[in-house]
Amino acid sequence: MSAEQTGSPGEVFGAFLKLGLTSFGGPIAHLGYFRDEFVSRRGWFDDKSYGDLVALCQFLPGPASSQVGFAIGLMRAGPLGAAAAWAGFTLPSAILMVLIALGAAALNGDLAQGVLHGLKLVAVAVVAQAVLGMAKSLTPDRIRAGIAVLAVLAMVVLGGVVGQVGAIVLGIALGLVLCREAGAEVAAGPKAPVSRGFGIFALLLFVGLLVVLPLVAGTNPGVALFDAFYRAGALVFGGGHVVLPLLEAGTVGQGWLSADTFLAGYGAAQAMPGPLFTFAAYLGAASSVPPSGILGAGIALVAIFVPGLLIVLAALPFWQGLRGNPLAQAGMRGANAAVVGVLALALYDPVFTSAVLSPLDFALALAGFVALVSWKLPPLAVVLALAACGGVLGVL
Repeated sequence: MSAEQTGSPGEVFGAFLKLGLTSFGGPIAHLGYFRDEFVSRRGWFDDKSYGDLVALCQFLPGPASSQVGFAIGLMRAGPLGAAAAWAGFTLPSAILMVLIALGAAALNGDLAQGVLHGLKLVAVAVVAQAVLGMAKSLTPDRIRAGIAVLAVLAMVVLGGVVGQVGAIVLGIALGLVLCREAGAEVAAGPKAPVSRGFGIFALLLFVGLLVVLPLVAGTNPGVALFDAFYRAGALVFGGGHVVLPLLEAGTVGQGWLSADTFLAGYGAAQAMPGPLFTFAAYLGAASSVPPSGILGAGIALVAIFVPGLLIVLAALPFWQGLRGNPLAQAGMRGANAAVVGVLALALYDPVFTSAVLSPLDFALALAGFVALVSWKLPPLAVVLALAACGGVLGVL
């Protein structure tokens, strides 16, 4: 690997630690927080470069928002920056989940449920802001706006992960035909300091672990734990909630913990900032089969993220080279337009439908949106305000 650093790992860690402490709402909301922080505030990327990165990670298995964050850290400050981005974004919620698994206070009662609902309303405001901002940049004409709409229709018809991937494939195909522009410039942005040789190595390691780990899982409980969480991270597209059936089969299904313990941890994870994949830390710590506790949490946490990060390393050097090709540019214009459609549908379901349950909920979410877009308040202020409103309403 060759590094072309434009920042420092400390700078990256500080930026992502703030996000790891305040980014509520799941992977779609995280992409909104990332855009606000690294496109709007810090200017590390422009919307086109950021949209390219989001579109790439939508194709890859693993936790999309964490993969985008890892790539941002890599491009900003090299391999140490990538590690700093992952650690800053992941460790706050992972530590909290481990504490809960080890017997810390559980999230019960009307107040806690109200705060959780307030955080869901924050996600509505944040995702709406992201859709608006990305639509202005990535669907500036009728053709690309139409592609975004068609992407939404494709997701509605196909549904699930197939619909999400199919929408982006449709966007690329339409972009190749309809979005060619003579003399278009490559979107500005830092390059990933990853050679093609290292990318191929990362791909071989990704596949090799997926094949070999099940063969040796019976030799050691720690290896079995790593295998279960590695497969969950490697075989899921979209991340977040999509991984839960795989995690349940790999833990409850093997008798490592009860269904009640699993569901209690899942409920607590909804109130955590950062990636939902940190639920793995809870499961590793709560396992009744050794290794458990802090060691089990560490193994499970690393195992579930490793495959997604390896596949990003494998894809980035080839993606970066293709960005300068006119046909690739046309395809990415279509893909970026499709990403806007994907985000727009996610804004409706599950973000809006699971959070806005009454006219008062709508009013609070709208207030949060106005606070972010018109009043330019920092996301943390909106998070605290809506969480507090939710908590008060939960008690009343």
